[in-house]
Amino acid sequence: MAEETIFSKIIRQEIPTELLYQDDLVTAFRDIAPQAKTHILIIPNKLIPTVNDIEESDELIMGRLFTVAKQLAKEEGIAEDGFRLIMNCNQHGGQEVYHIHMHLVGGQPLGKMLALK
Repeated sequence: MAEETIFSKIIRQEIPTELLYQDDLVTAFRDIAPQAKTHILIIPNKLIPTVNDIEESDELIMGRLFTVAKQLAKEEGIAEDGFRLIMNCNQHGGQEVYHIHMHLVGGQPLGKMLALK
């Protein structure tokens, strides 16, 4: 069983955080160290450590991450100009908290993500 993370405590509101969205599957809140004008984290309420740990039974949860991202982008006024969704996996992918989470970033031009050659 995966160990609890800071996100588990945010979901349960044991750490005071303004929630932008919460239902039985996912929770969303602003990143404490934003990398763009809009930077929201959308997390499953179920603790899934990495993308590698997603099971077929988690497909509804994973789909909800995207529908909530779409809703929040519209509410934040960034849907029309565009935004980026990022999910990191493990150390080389830049994952810091081992409770999968989607970053919704936008509100400004973001440029290229990677310079692939």
